[in-house]
Amino acid sequence: MNVKIVTDSTADIPEEMARDLDITVVPIYVLFGNQSYLDGIDMDREGFYDKLLNGPVHPTTSQPTPQDFSSVYERLAPDANGIVSIHLSAKLSGTISSATQAAGRKYSCPVEVIDTSLVSIALGIIVIKAARMAKEGHDFKTIAAQTRSIIKRTRILVLFDTLKYLAKGGRVGKAKSLVGSVLNVKPMLTLKEGEFVPVGQVRNRSKGIEKLLDFVRNAGELEDLCVLHSTTPDEAESLAEKLDPVFPANRIIISRLGGGLATHGGPGVLAVVTVSKEQQES
Repeated sequence: MNVKIVTDSTADIPEEMARDLDITVVPIYVLFGNQSYLDGIDMDREGFYDKLLNGPVHPTTSQPTPQDFSSVYERLAPDANGIVSIHLSAKLSGTISSATQAAGRKYSCPVEVIDTSLVSIALGIIVIKAARMAKEGHDFKTIAAQTRSIIKRTRILVLFDTLKYLAKGGRVGKAKSLVGSVLNVKPMLTLKEGEFVPVGQVRNRSKGIEKLLDFVRNAGELEDLCVLHSTTPDEAESLAEKLDPVFPANRIIISRLGGGLATHGGPGVLAVVTVSKEQQES
């Protein structure tokens, strides 16, 4: 009997890592018109980006249903002494609501749902660390408590090529003022209290990458570091190499934005996620 870790597909955890750590991923729904796809299952990332960039219909997303989560909890519970279900910000998706509704049902073990107030691999690294604790045999209450502690030490900075997709999906939050910015200005956003807030804008991509590098350099002593991209894998690899003096490049997790979030982020997203050893000031 051990603790089972559940998340949703917006965590953007590399598939092999999720499999090795026994992380159960509940897919969100990506809809192109009347066609509904399970994120990461019915359509891979290449297929998604092809439809996003070249198709006639802009996609939308829909959260997993309470029944989707309930089915997963029912399947995992008999072999578990607890389930920790870790998800993206409730201010950006109703996924937490569905998971919470499902967790309220009766199972053979307790289920705890945690809102990270984060997205993508910022959520993913927290899930990964919880899964590692589960592998090491930590108990249910310890993993849940430690997960909440890790959230407080996790930060993300995102360089967007455009806010067009975020605005279309209604996820732009407090960055609305940047949507109509001068053409070619690249917005930079972070997450604060579960929603996107602007931290500035840069004139070109290279200056944005410098900002990402500075963000990591100023993050203090790091426990974990991730690089995220949507359509520029070479750029992500290069960024990881540039960060090697700060954090070993071979320990940096490089993740690709999946359909669930790329619907709102679009092409050209590049981001860094830091987990500091000490909690940083907000």
